[in-house]
Amino acid sequence: MNWFTRVITASVGKKLLMALTGIFFIKFLLIHLIGNLTIYGGAEYFNSYVEHLHALGPIITALELLMLFLAIIHISTGLLLFFQNIVARPFNYAVNKNGGGRTIGSSTMPYTGIFILIFLIFHLISFHFIDKTGTTVFDIVSNAFSNPIYVIFYVIAVAAASFHVSHGFWSAFQTLGLNNIKYMPVIKKIGVAASVCFGIGFGFLPIYMFIM
Repeated sequence: MNWFTRVITASVGKKLLMALTGIFFIKFLLIHLIGNLTIYGGAEYFNSYVEHLHALGPIITALELLMLFLAIIHISTGLLLFFQNIVARPFNYAVNKNGGGRTIGSSTMPYTGIFILIFLIFHLISFHFIDKTGTTVFDIVSNAFSNPIYVIFYVIAVAAASFHVSHGFWSAFQTLGLNNIKYMPVIKKIGVAASVCFGIGFGFLPIYMFIM
């Protein structure tokens, strides 16, 4: 196990953990988005989807525990890398930081990540851990998005997640050594397309619920 300890404590090992867990959460976002789209079918259709999901019972519980475990790895590893970079480069560069192909997504990764964490806590409190006795999930979602402040907060969080994905997607492939010069431009475009889809898909939902 010594080799494993050396790998995960090294910078390259941490980046590998970030890449693998990041790809997992991008897949989760895609599945979650597909499920959320059922809300456009109305209360009965959305509640039916939720009931079928909860009917999986232990499988859902196991997946939630797995997601929690991977989230702890992703967040803690990301924060460690962030602080290591600060210690390694305590002074700002005199040159333009946006040079060398840096994007908004890449330069804001730590900050969007922290903001997403804060949002997830509020999101879980609002939808997952709330008392569902005598009500439906559709009603809970509808009530939450009747508050314009929460709608704005949700849309901003989705935008932050989109920027996070726009860089994290292709960065994960690069970390895993799949950054062939022939395919990387395509991978970057797929990453941007995915971030736009997530942004529109998740971002329009609270607006739709607010105005309906």
